[in-house]
Amino acid sequence: MSVEATLVVLFSVATAVAIGARRLRIPYTAALVVVGLGLSTLHVVQPPHLTKQVLFAFILPGLLFEAAFNLDVAELRRNWWGIAALAVPGVVVSIAFTAWITTTTMSALGVDREFTMGLGLVFGALIAATDPVAVVALFKQLRAPARLTTMLEAESLLNDGTAIVFLTLILTFVSGASTTPGSIAWHFLTIAGGGIVTGAVVGLAASQVTKRVDDPMIEITLTVIAAYGSFMLSDQLGVSGVLATVTAGVICGNYGKRIGMSDATKVAIHAFWEYLSFALNSIVFLLIGFEVAYGNLAAAWREVSVAYVAALMARAVVIAAVTLLLHRSVERIPARWSVVLTWGGLRGALSMVLALGLAPDFVGGELLVTMTFGVVLISLVVQGLSMPWLLRRLRISDKGVSTGR
Repeated sequence: MSVEATLVVLFSVATAVAIGARRLRIPYTAALVVVGLGLSTLHVVQPPHLTKQVLFAFILPGLLFEAAFNLDVAELRRNWWGIAALAVPGVVVSIAFTAWITTTTMSALGVDREFTMGLGLVFGALIAATDPVAVVALFKQLRAPARLTTMLEAESLLNDGTAIVFLTLILTFVSGASTTPGSIAWHFLTIAGGGIVTGAVVGLAASQVTKRVDDPMIEITLTVIAAYGSFMLSDQLGVSGVLATVTAGVICGNYGKRIGMSDATKVAIHAFWEYLSFALNSIVFLLIGFEVAYGNLAAAWREVSVAYVAALMARAVVIAAVTLLLHRSVERIPARWSVVLTWGGLRGALSMVLALGLAPDFVGGELLVTMTFGVVLISLVVQGLSMPWLLRRLRISDKGVSTGR
């Protein structure tokens, strides 16, 4: 089947799933993964593989920018300490707890006594980030409260960058290269800070050009350049492309929109990015379903089960710690929200692509890929499909009404 025919089939399937998901009131993204799983067994179509190049060059910058562009900065400022705690120290704690729980449990249960702490740390870093592709689409559809949505969106946008940086550092450490706490801290600050600065420069430049132009088509093009240009430039500079694109999106969506966009332009840009987000979400979640290797998952079901429980427990520990930390502050997190933040920490395409990006000769790499795929699949299907029920059960979403404010 030609590339053109494949795309037509994929978008046709995505449209049918979107209609069905809306009528059944289930998360569209989780439904796409289930349908992708089904289609992969039928061999109806041979889609492109979900490679690092496809995700980083085509899908991720657009999805990150769209989510960041629509972030409410005022809401972000009101919840800054909680978001920052989840996105940076929270990622570190999550990696450490996931590694410790996975390693000790596998050894204690006799699942895999050769699974080392080094492999556990790599797995923890692979699975640490809550995927913004999954979280943003899910919570927009479920109409969760604005503050809760902002916390989960902003955390997921920021912790992608920190997780990628820490994965790089952990791989360097596991490979035996000499590192010191000082060098690790400096490397993290350089990559993260460099990404933020690069994104700020690109976002401010695009905003200033937008201010001097009054043509919706040109201004839409400028946002596309800001989204993909900031990611590409950061990659060339060796800094965080994720944080660069998020920073550029926040600046263009707030400062740039305020100083240079007419009402007509705002409507056009919103429509463009909303559709692009739908299209990219459709592709990436279908491809996730196609990428799963059933035989490998079945053979390693015990390792996958331990890995999923470890990742979920680590997420619960992080959320509990941040909830306790903010208990007496103005950013207090209601107990019911803590449950949602824990269960809403879905994993997605980024974790899968990072796992596939491990060196072919990395010892234990095949098992890590299988464990990562298994955790992503269970996360999206089990947590994703049960999220509407959980939000209504806790009276947080739709007409069930408590906002927790």
